[in-house]
Amino acid sequence: MAKAIPKIGSRKKVRIGLRRNARFSLRKSARRITKGVIHVQASFNNTIITVTDPQGRVVFWSSAGTCGFKSSRKASPYAGQRTAVDAIRTVGLQRAEVMVKGAGSGRDAALRAIAKSGVRLSCIRDVTPMPHNGCRPPKKRRLEPCCRYSRPLFLRAFFPHYYG
Repeated sequence: MAKAIPKIGSRKKVRIGLRRNARFSLRKSARRITKGVIHVQASFNNTIITVTDPQGRVVFWSSAGTCGFKSSRKASPYAGQRTAVDAIRTVGLQRAEVMVKGAGSGRDAALRAIAKSGVRLSCIRDVTPMPHNGCRPPKKRRLEPCCRYSRPLFLRAFFPHYYG
């Protein structure tokens, strides 16, 4: 019988919700780092915050959905703030760079929460993708009237420039 391969990293069960029959989810315990990069992705529907080490390896991530917000409340500034606080507390950062992407409503609130949390920020960069004239737009729609000669003939006779 073959030996089982041991799993790397400690996994502990984290309880989601306050009810008795709440779901359990497996989540790795986050590594503790002192210096890193905080990526804030703020869309119109959600705010996702990823904490990486200086080499770019993901240490911890958090989103408004994992913080307990549902549907349209995920897009609120308060959800962005709570998400940022959750991500920073778990990792224990001291110095960080911040990279912000997107134009959602949680963007500014997340930045304010990061600044107030006591993390020393070396730089704040906006990495929102901007098109340099982008893709070609679709061709203009041509709508033809149902019946070309639907106007009465006498109106055409009196107003040829209007009903030409």
